[in-house]
Amino acid sequence: MVIVGGGIAGLVSALELAIAGVEVTLLEKQATVGGKLYSVHVNGADVDSGPTVFTMRWVFDALFEKAGTRLQEELTIHRAEILARHAWSKHERLDLFASHDQSAQAIRDFAGPAEADRFIRFCRQAQTTYRTLEAAYIRSERPTIASMHQDIGFSGLKVLWDLGMFQSLSRSLRRYFQDPRLHQLFSRYATYCGSSPLSAPATLMLIAEVEMQGVWVIEGGMSALAQAIATLAKQHGAVIRTESECQSILMNQGKVSGVELTSGERIMTEHVIFNGDVSALRQGDVQLRDEGGTTSSFGSPRDDLKQRSLSALTLSIHAKTHGFPLVHHNLFFNADYDTEFHDIFQRHRLPAKPTVYVCAQDRLHSPAAVATDFLSGQTPERLLLLINAPATGDRQSFQPSEIEACTQASFSLMERCGFSIDHQPHNTVTTTPASFHRRFPATGGALYGHATHGWMSAFARQSSASRIPGLYLAGGSVHPGPGVPMAAMSGRLAAATLMAHLGLTKQSGRVVISGGMSTP
Repeated sequence: MVIVGGGIAGLVSALELAIAGVEVTLLEKQATVGGKLYSVHVNGADVDSGPTVFTMRWVFDALFEKAGTRLQEELTIHRAEILARHAWSKHERLDLFASHDQSAQAIRDFAGPAEADRFIRFCRQAQTTYRTLEAAYIRSERPTIASMHQDIGFSGLKVLWDLGMFQSLSRSLRRYFQDPRLHQLFSRYATYCGSSPLSAPATLMLIAEVEMQGVWVIEGGMSALAQAIATLAKQHGAVIRTESECQSILMNQGKVSGVELTSGERIMTEHVIFNGDVSALRQGDVQLRDEGGTTSSFGSPRDDLKQRSLSALTLSIHAKTHGFPLVHHNLFFNADYDTEFHDIFQRHRLPAKPTVYVCAQDRLHSPAAVATDFLSGQTPERLLLLINAPATGDRQSFQPSEIEACTQASFSLMERCGFSIDHQPHNTVTTTPASFHRRFPATGGALYGHATHGWMSAFARQSSASRIPGLYLAGGSVHPGPGVPMAAMSGRLAAATLMAHLGLTKQSGRVVISGGMSTP
């Protein structure tokens, strides 16, 4: 069978299937696998320039154990003591820690005892929400309103009702935090799914519990995770072909019969896992074509600009820094958070007042372990700066003046917080929504599939089994959604669904990820 796309979901599917003894060939159009997990070479260093936060480690622990090894044997991993450092000005800084108690004390010192008590209540609610939805939604192959009702029962429905499931995350958080800075900080969880906190459902507060369960840092960056999975897949017999772009999925009598590459090569197979944005199938960037040449449709092409998730303006930098005591994950906030999302989702322009995320990739896990050369600004360090942007890369290329205005607003914000970077053209690579659109066709540069807006959005994603016999789906645009661990779970679900259809596992009506295994 063939997997189209070597992102994290495709790699996980390849490993799962290879372990089961299925002959699998993975096709990746880029020179290296990893998809959104990739690095940029700048000023003599490789800067991880995709996702940088590693959570839900249990997903990968189970996968690596199934492959006969352990995650920590294949990669060097550190648990972050500080989850993230947040700043609003030189005198307003707040760290969140891996320990609830340390975070509560930090909030007590930052915003007072009442806010610390509210934080503790918020954490309890986030934990309860996560436990309610983990099996019924996160691990389920294709949750529906009916299946959710059955799985979580009356007590689970009460949890969601008390949470305010029909409210936005932003509105729900006002019940917990009165300090606008804390409201802003925890609203940012919506952006983990590429969404606006003004429209994302309140259930996304469960991300707070995900982070509290652990944030890890991988030496070599997140792209090292993709390479490790690819190595294991090959060791188990998978064939991985890079610089091999699929242009068509072939069909015969309504069923998958193979794939055709841009080179003209055909690989005949009855089973294909498509690890790409579903919009690429809908819009014909990857065609569904009868062997005789007739093109069919996966679905009607549609103008889905309103449904697209966030894109980004990123700066991959290798330069000296000054002033701010960076940790691995850092966030710099402007005071007016709502304006940022109005600019992006309503006005479709780069934000005038952006929030800036900075991943300091040489500050691995413990502040005490950071070399003094970085702290003194004597040695260049690797940084990824991410600024939220609209996914309009297929419709417009922002003018250099627009990009310059946004980046200058970002650097001005960081300087107000006491942080400066010696960035120059030779040590900085800028990536725009148009660049992301070219790398990930049919997305407009959207990095998270469809935005998670409204409580029904959770049920709108495609499942691993498509309506076309032999075609399966994986990646951040399908269930359970965007993010590295979720995309990995989609890869496991696609592999499990395919194996059930092949009769390699016992089939029931539903596939779930349970414990460390993909099971029916």
